[in-house]
Amino acid sequence: MLKEDLTSGWDSPVPQRRIAAGQHSELHPVSELPHPIIAKATESFGPDAAHDNYVGPVASAAQLRLLEIKQSQWRGGVWQDDETGVCWLVVAGLAKGGHQDRDDFYQRVQRENDSGDISDWLPSKDDIRLLKQETAARLMTEWELGVQRLVRDVLRTIHEGGAAQLAVEHPIPGKGGLAQVEISVIAVRDDDYVADEVVVEIVPAAGFAWSNLMWQLTARVLNSIDPPEQRWDRYKDTYSNIGEVGAWTERLTALDEHVRSGTLATSAPGSVSHFSHRKHLAGSTIEGTAVRALCGTFFVPTQDHKALPECPTCSQRFAELPG
Repeated sequence: MLKEDLTSGWDSPVPQRRIAAGQHSELHPVSELPHPIIAKATESFGPDAAHDNYVGPVASAAQLRLLEIKQSQWRGGVWQDDETGVCWLVVAGLAKGGHQDRDDFYQRVQRENDSGDISDWLPSKDDIRLLKQETAARLMTEWELGVQRLVRDVLRTIHEGGAAQLAVEHPIPGKGGLAQVEISVIAVRDDDYVADEVVVEIVPAAGFAWSNLMWQLTARVLNSIDPPEQRWDRYKDTYSNIGEVGAWTERLTALDEHVRSGTLATSAPGSVSHFSHRKHLAGSTIEGTAVRALCGTFFVPTQDHKALPECPTCSQRFAELPG
């Protein structure tokens, strides 16, 4: 359907290029591709069939029950798989020439129905593979959003000081626990050192210690508190970071917005190059630990600093140093 039916009407040329190149795995989620009839199908069918909104059965499709949707001149036929409950947009086209045009949607459906071969309408092995990929991606996104929400809830109780634990379940329901996470905020108020330190300890369940899933969990927890995750110091399963007084209270505002909008806090490399002592940089680059810049920022020196603009605060403080 994507390759043969939707040859026009796209809001962006990118999907067409990927379809032409056979890069189907880069199209997901297919349900969000920028085409009006795809958007209509997504809007019309949801998890509760009682609330599905369509015109009715396509009259010319006698061999396979298709449910008709309309969006402007576009028409689509949706097949509901009774075994899985999945709704597939299997045929689409334009209503043309008072339904007398050979390329008219209803004329095409009638011809294919009368030919007796409706196999092209049904999902192929590639379609089913893409559906499985999208289902897995959706599960992972929902899981990460859940982890982010748990971190937000914990941080809300300890942002001024304290410790709390949270249990993280495996993203696949029924798989049990994945890890225990303890988050601590230590308010340091010494005469010569004032900061709010944060420590995260992640204890994996048996069998998950070196899994990719554990790394995803670690990155999600650290990015929820203070992205990017590269700026954190690590010792075994414990991660630590330092913020200014009130930093984690301020972070709650951003996390609340992410939770409200259903978006994930993103990790991004540094956008400026900082100034720090050469001996600190050498060891930290090898060990992957954070160092403190002249401006007060803690960062892990992993990027080519020459490709980035200088931090203006670091530059100013460096210039103020005695010669």
